[in-house]
Amino acid sequence: MADQGSNRVGRSPLGADESARASRSWWDAEAGTYVAEHASFLGDDRADGALIWGPEGWSEAELGLLGPLRGTRIVEIGAGGAQGARWLASQGATVVALDLSHAMLSHARDRTPYVPLVQADAAHLPFHTASFDLACSAYGAVPFVADVAAVFAEVARILRPGGTWVFSVTHPIRWAFPDSPGPAGLTADRSYFDRLPYVERDESGTPSYVEHHRTLGDLVRALAQTGFTIRDLVEPEWSPANNQTWGGWSPMRGRLLPGTAIWVCDRR
Repeated sequence: MADQGSNRVGRSPLGADESARASRSWWDAEAGTYVAEHASFLGDDRADGALIWGPEGWSEAELGLLGPLRGTRIVEIGAGGAQGARWLASQGATVVALDLSHAMLSHARDRTPYVPLVQADAAHLPFHTASFDLACSAYGAVPFVADVAAVFAEVARILRPGGTWVFSVTHPIRWAFPDSPGPAGLTADRSYFDRLPYVERDESGTPSYVEHHRTLGDLVRALAQTGFTIRDLVEPEWSPANNQTWGGWSPMRGRLLPGTAIWVCDRR
């Protein structure tokens, strides 16, 4: 989420179709730049990739939130360049990487371990009912959709009963603070309860980038209503091994404010 700097940037209502179009076009256009800036951090410089849960730098190898992986069927939703999916495959899982952006998925071609790549909307998953044991998403899909309950319902549908859904998003409290990595980012200047999405528009006024805000309570209710039991909510402190600044995330802020929320849920 960037700061509001012009009349083309701000909070405004946006529906599901507009959100999907904006996200697809933005990620397709920016995929090369994003990969150049962040792929190393996300695990592209490691032979088997990595599943990094957020800018704090913690990996699934360190946190173990998904549980035993060997022999499981997993879908990574909002997989981007599929670094996480490749790491999961290296642990003995059968993995599918799904993303809305063809350009992001294209960065996973010809990489090993091989994982199938699927371009699709997270609110309309092209998989059979109860076809996966685990689903995961690291800052993928969930922040960019207008109807988060539709995504959770689809994830619940494709998981077997007792399956696990783990996803990370920007910590909701951060929406009350400026998107600044320095001292200015420590003073709240907007309402936590303002649920209007953050929208950037191009010169013609067409939405070109969107992120949707939900409070902690909103996410709890959406998960409960779609068949999930919340097992854990992880608010990771900044990793002492990570000295990088990523947008509004920084070691300074990470020592004082939660930047990421990782939800660990079980399909009832």
